Amino acid sequence: MQLEVLSPEKKYFEGPVKSVEFPGTEGRFGVLDHHAPIISSLGRGLIYITDIENKTHEISINGGVVEVLNGQVSVLID
Repeated sequence: MQLEVLSPEKKYFEGPVKSVEFPGTEGRFGVLDHHAPIISSLGRGLIYITDIENKTHEISINGGVVEVLNGQVSVLID
């Protein structure tokens, strides 16, 4: 699946990934390939990204929103 993480200032990540874990406002949740469509608000915490080479990336956020649709994960962060 394709992931894009954006803020008003810059692009933090773009590319194919195996999985992503988010700090949702109601608790942490993960997204894998072929995930059902979803839109969710994000709280303060870390986004954990596992890319296709099994490397882990972390992005610290203060909040935002995520949309998962047709293999595309779009994240807008504060």
